[in-house]
Amino acid sequence: MAKKRVALLCGGPSAEREVSLKGGAAVKKALLARGYEVEVFDPPGDLPKLASRVKEFDLAFLVLHGPGGEDGTIQGFLDSLGLPYQGAGVLGSALAMDKALSKILYRECGLKVPRAILLEKGSPFPEIPFYPLVVKPASQGSSVGISLVKGEEELAAALEEAFRFEERVLLEEYISGRELTVGILGEEPLPVVEIIPGEGHTFFDYQAKYVPGLTKEVCPAPLPAEISARVQEKALLAHKALKLRHYSRTDFILSADGEIFVLETNTIPGMTETSLLPLAARVAGLSFEDLVERLVHLALASCS
Repeated sequence: MAKKRVALLCGGPSAEREVSLKGGAAVKKALLARGYEVEVFDPPGDLPKLASRVKEFDLAFLVLHGPGGEDGTIQGFLDSLGLPYQGAGVLGSALAMDKALSKILYRECGLKVPRAILLEKGSPFPEIPFYPLVVKPASQGSSVGISLVKGEEELAAALEEAFRFEERVLLEEYISGRELTVGILGEEPLPVVEIIPGEGHTFFDYQAKYVPGLTKEVCPAPLPAEISARVQEKALLAHKALKLRHYSRTDFILSADGEIFVLETNTIPGMTETSLLPLAARVAGLSFEDLVERLVHLALASCS
């Protein structure tokens, strides 16, 4: 059987470029180990080259994050070329990337979300009915531009930081509790991971996510079986509400009184050595190479 040829897309222009390149290197190593032929493309500069040579490849493997990678843009480009890829399509990518829209869909299917206010740059400043709160760009990932605001005196600086990345910012009620995340793979939930940020990190910010040793990740999370099952069920519900496919990873807060709040869903979860989806897959019995190959098979099956 001829080897499958994979166009590996990583890098890109977003604030998560460095993480994307690291994940791309890990995926490339796994694909080569499983006998695939791999060529790396770095959008947007390499996209004309991919378009001109598309018939040379069997599929694209996306390790892109943030705007241009997870928002449906690259997915639409690949759809127009007829090149299959893993993960959400145009609609699901766009819905999940927009944190304000995804909150509406979460609520519609019965999921609980923190209260939030959407603020556009230059618009009148609203009255804030809750503190502390989390200020975050409405369509970024990896905790880029995110700040925890404990009082009104900290708000201006947090907004300035968030508005550096885009014109729409979400002011979200901070829910104190245990940080959990659940991956979906092939429409089945993976084991629950608990995220315990290290000293000096109140929540799972960008540095805590990607600097090895700053955060403790426990999988399976030390939870009663009934709670774990509920969180997994909600992750699958979020996955379906956003019209996703193949895989995703949804973040939650388990409050002290046992309420489960959905924060957001990632459509192209990280694939670095500190990433959470590969950890959960490993606990479920899948090596990193197994996980990557499973995603290849899902991509190919979606176009058969």
